[in-house]
Amino acid sequence: MSSLRIICPNGHLGFAPLKVDSFRLAVETRPDFIAADSGSDDIGPVPLGNDSCASPKAWQEHDLEEMLLAARRIGVPMLIGSAGDTGTNSRVDMYLQIIRDIAARHGLAPFRLGWFYSEVEREMIRGKIRGGSPIRGLDAREDLTEAELDATERVVAMAGVHPFVKLLEEGCDVIIGGRSSDSAIFAACALHRGYPQAQSYYLGKVLECASFCAEPYGAKETVMGEITPEAVEVTAMAPWQRCTVASVAGHAMYERSNPFHEFVAGGMLDMTHCRYDQVTDRTTRVTGMTFAPAEDFRVKLEGSGKVGERFVGMAGIRDPYTIANVDAVIDWARQQTIDRFGPEGWELHYNVFGRNGVMGEMEPLKDKPGHELCIVVQGVAPTREMAEEVCITGTRQMFYARLPDVKGTAGGVSFVLDEVLPASPAYRWTLNHTMAVSDPLELFPTHTAIVG
Repeated sequence: MSSLRIICPNGHLGFAPLKVDSFRLAVETRPDFIAADSGSDDIGPVPLGNDSCASPKAWQEHDLEEMLLAARRIGVPMLIGSAGDTGTNSRVDMYLQIIRDIAARHGLAPFRLGWFYSEVEREMIRGKIRGGSPIRGLDAREDLTEAELDATERVVAMAGVHPFVKLLEEGCDVIIGGRSSDSAIFAACALHRGYPQAQSYYLGKVLECASFCAEPYGAKETVMGEITPEAVEVTAMAPWQRCTVASVAGHAMYERSNPFHEFVAGGMLDMTHCRYDQVTDRTTRVTGMTFAPAEDFRVKLEGSGKVGERFVGMAGIRDPYTIANVDAVIDWARQQTIDRFGPEGWELHYNVFGRNGVMGEMEPLKDKPGHELCIVVQGVAPTREMAEEVCITGTRQMFYARLPDVKGTAGGVSFVLDEVLPASPAYRWTLNHTMAVSDPLELFPTHTAIVG
């Protein structure tokens, strides 16, 4: 069996535009597939909850156009997963229209377009719960309750390789996927061509974030993965980057609590015994991966629920005494908000940057604040009017905080802006669970059409 090569130009299509030079260099090598992931839950629950994109449409159009024109010119399939950041049905439809528009604008010859959806109706999930099939929590979450389901606006299931393989088997030239496992997009290409599961899933893992597996660090550059029945090789396509043993092995540990195990729908990629060898200055070969099939087939579900409307305020502190007593300052502002609105029906969130704004309670150095702090205040309430007032109160009242040694108005808190800013509604993750299915395609209806 000859090798198969896939290029990935962007680890999150549209999140920032792909770098054209390295992509075009990669295309000239005439790979067998061009593929990219377009989504992530790293961006938070808002885009899923309100069914929007986290990335500008123009950036997504840019990447899709570069990829589509290249794929049709050299005659290879193009695959996209998690369309429009979240992979909801409306984002899939948006990408389908973009593809059709690009094809019409450039007069492309007819090709077969395939797609699948990933949204899951809440009543279907409710039926599973009532039927005695628990929706199991991930990351220490409890099994899903109907109350938490009722608090959910929208749910997507995370597809594995199966809908991609089905659409490839149907002869699709371009595939737009709903919410998908990052690695499945690439693994599906290799599995479709008959390569072993272990090597195929490792290929997907190493390609999923494009040049994140290369050094020196530089995002949105293209990398190429090559698979044989025994090994995977990955090559940086930007002339100034290298895929090294350290960069590739380091990326294998990315985004998991156990650095050696990558769970996918239907099993687990085990990287415990992987061997990494530098074969050229820009290419690393990986061997020794294995794949363990799961006892039952479970699909990951992601769900988001609305908390309320939201405004954001910002304040700065430079005074050492106020910095030393910043918790008392925040407590004062919060108490003034309670006095105004009562203890319930609203939320105030304070992120203190310069102390523990990034890591929160996990910050090991929060007793060693910087010489200046920035406090970001989020006010959340049922209506926009109330959210604005909550945020104003929670921000401005820090200026008036009564501290024991303060004798006048010097020092204290300054305001970065003279207003609070309207933000998107606040959402929270309600589902991070898995659901048993009898058919890997049960949640992912597929469709095809001829474009052009």
